[in-house]
Amino acid sequence: MADILLVEDSPTNAAMYAAYLEQADHKVTDVNRGHLAVEAISEKSFDLVVLDLKLPDMNGLQVLEELPKGVRRPPTIVLTGNGSVRTAVDAMRAGALDFLMKPCSGDKLVEAVGTCLERSTIFTEEPEVGAAGTGASSKPAAKKNRAGPSGFLGQSPAMTNVFSLIENAAQSNASVFITGESGTGKELCAQAIHKASPRANGPFVAINCAAIPRDLMESEIFGHRKGAFTGAVNDREGAAALADGGTLFLDELCEMDLDLQAKLLRFIQTGVYKRVGDGHERETDIRFVCATNRDPLQEVREKRFREDLYYRLHVIPIGMPALRERGGDTLFLAKRFLADFSAIEKKAFDGFDPEAAAKLETYAWPGNVRELQNVVQNVVVMNGGGMVRADMLPPPLNGPMQSALHLSMNQGASDPGQTDGAVDTSADALLVRPMEELEILAIDAAIRKFNGNVTKAARALEISTSSIYRKKKSWAEKTGEPDLVQTGS
Repeated sequence: MADILLVEDSPTNAAMYAAYLEQADHKVTDVNRGHLAVEAISEKSFDLVVLDLKLPDMNGLQVLEELPKGVRRPPTIVLTGNGSVRTAVDAMRAGALDFLMKPCSGDKLVEAVGTCLERSTIFTEEPEVGAAGTGASSKPAAKKNRAGPSGFLGQSPAMTNVFSLIENAAQSNASVFITGESGTGKELCAQAIHKASPRANGPFVAINCAAIPRDLMESEIFGHRKGAFTGAVNDREGAAALADGGTLFLDELCEMDLDLQAKLLRFIQTGVYKRVGDGHERETDIRFVCATNRDPLQEVREKRFREDLYYRLHVIPIGMPALRERGGDTLFLAKRFLADFSAIEKKAFDGFDPEAAAKLETYAWPGNVRELQNVVQNVVVMNGGGMVRADMLPPPLNGPMQSALHLSMNQGASDPGQTDGAVDTSADALLVRPMEELEILAIDAAIRKFNGNVTKAARALEISTSSIYRKKKSWAEKTGEPDLVQTGS
C-alpha cells in the first residue's frame, strides 16, 4: 500500500481517481489547489503524487517548481486534458515520471502508479544525484524498472522538432512511419504518439518484426485457430484483436516477408482480417505506427519492401535524430540516467567530472541513447559512488583516443599503406598523418560539437575564428573537398 497525494480540482474526477486508487489498496489524500499541494508535500512524505496540470490557482509545472531545492520529492504522475506533448515533456523535465490523458481509466491510472512506485526514483532540480541519492530511503527497493529510466526526454533543437511532430501527429488517425538508427528511441516515439492521441486509454501493442520467425509472424499479427498448424494447440488472438481501439506498433517493418506485406496492406486498407486457419473475417479499429532503422525508399528500390505498402504507411514521417546530432542532450540524458540508476542501486553519485563529461560529449555513440544508458548503468553498478571520473567509464570511452577514433572512422579514414580497404583504427594510424589534416579533423569535431558555432569552436581550440576560415579555405583549395568541414550560421 502506498500513501498517495491526489491534486485535482474537479470533485467528480477527484472522487473517481481516489476510488480507483483505494480499490488498489492505496491510501489517498486529495487537495484541489496547487498551493495546498505544496503545503502538503512540505509537511508530509508521500510515496507518490498524481498531479493535474491545470489548477485554479497555479499549473502543475508551478507546483513542481515551488518545491524547495534539495527536498526529497516523491515520484509524480501528471494528468493533462489536452494531450500536449510539449507540456508533458516540460513536466517530465521538472521531475515527473509519467503523464496520462484525461479522462483516464482506472486500469491505466493504477498501472502507471504501480510502475512509478516500482522505480521509487527521487529527482532534484538538476538531474544529478547528491546527498538525496544515498539510497537511505526506508521505502522498499524497486524490484524492476519496467518503464526504463527517464522515458522520452531531450532539450536540443532536434528533439524539440520531434516533439512538435508528435504533438501534431497524435491528434490524427493517419499512419506514422518512424525512421532512425537503432537505439534512437523509435518505440518511445510511438508510445508518445499513442499517449497524446484520443486513443490514449486504448491498448498499445508492439511487435518487433525482426525478432519473430517468418513462419509465426502471420499468427502474431492476426492470431490463429486451434489446429491451424503444428503447435497451435489452442485458439489465439493476435495483435490485430489485442490492439482494437488503440495503436499497433510494427517495429523493424522492413524485415517483414513480402507475402505477409501483401496481407498487411489489405488489412490496413479494409480494417478486416482473418486468423490463420479461420475462414471468418473480423473487423478491428487500429491506428498504425511503424518504424525501421533502414532507408525505406531504398528497400522499395531493392524490391524488398512493397511500394504500395510504403505509400499507405508513409503518411506522417518522423525521423529520430542520432544522439550525436542532438547537441547538449548527451550530458543531459547521462545525468538523468545517473540519477535513475543511482536510486535503483541505492548508491550516491555526484555527477560527472569535467574529463568524464568531455568524453561523453565527444564520443560518437554508434548505439545512440541505448548505448549511453548502458554505459551509465555500468558506471553505477561497477562503482561505489561519488563523482564519476573518466577512468570509471567502460571501454571504449576510457581509452585515450576514443574521440579521434570515432571521428576518423566516421569519415572513412584509412591508412594509405593499406590496399585491402580495411580501416586501421590504432592510435598510431590516427596520429601519423599530415598535420594539416589533423588540424582540419580537430576543427571539424569542434564545429560539430558546438552545432556549427564557429566562435565557440575557435574558443575551445584556442585559435581565432579567422584562423578557422583560413585553414578551411586552404584545405578546400588543396583537396577540392569543401564539405569536409561544415559550419553553420
